[in-house]
Amino acid sequence: MGLNSHDCHVLMQQLLAVAIRDILPNKVMLVITRMCFFFNAIYSKVLDLVKFDDLKNEAAIILCQLEMYFPPALFDIMVHLIVYLVREIKCCGPVYLRWMHPVECYMKILKGYTKNLHRPEASIVERYITEEAVEFCSEYIEKAKPVGLPESCHDDKVGGKGSRELHVITPSVEDLLQAHLYVLNNSNEVLSYIVQHERLEKQSNP
Repeated sequence: MGLNSHDCHVLMQQLLAVAIRDILPNKVMLVITRMCFFFNAIYSKVLDLVKFDDLKNEAAIILCQLEMYFPPALFDIMVHLIVYLVREIKCCGPVYLRWMHPVECYMKILKGYTKNLHRPEASIVERYITEEAVEFCSEYIEKAKPVGLPESCHDDKVGGKGSRELHVITPSVEDLLQAHLYVLNNSNEVLSYIVQHERLEKQSNP
């Protein structure tokens, strides 16, 4: 529940092969692991054109083995489309340039603009135009915070403001020396030198 396409890709490529170890029979586990490796290979950012024929044969073998160990109700049109994934990559290029995860993220932003459920499209368009206008105007207004853009956490530190909305006071040289002396007088590493100094002072000034 609540998974987007990118979450399903991560589950299929990385986690499923580890999760089914020592749970399913060896034949079934090997087939699912081969399928996870197949998806991991075709969704990589760097593809080798020489290995495309091997991947195409691998997809056919995986489907045949799935038909051996799983009931026929599993095999709908979506499972059959695995055979055509390698040919699609040949025609259209790598998958990461065409997948739906960025579109789904942007659709979530647009759905957040909806305030009137009877007119969702108009509400989205109105909020989008307003935000674009405010961001355009904020570029020409000094000391204005941009809308919808992340702010750097290091900008306020230069002006004397911490990341927890606390104002940082720059101490003077005398305050720094006094604080340094307080730390030295209350450190265990310096205690032996303080005792030795007191002995020398008592000997020289009885």
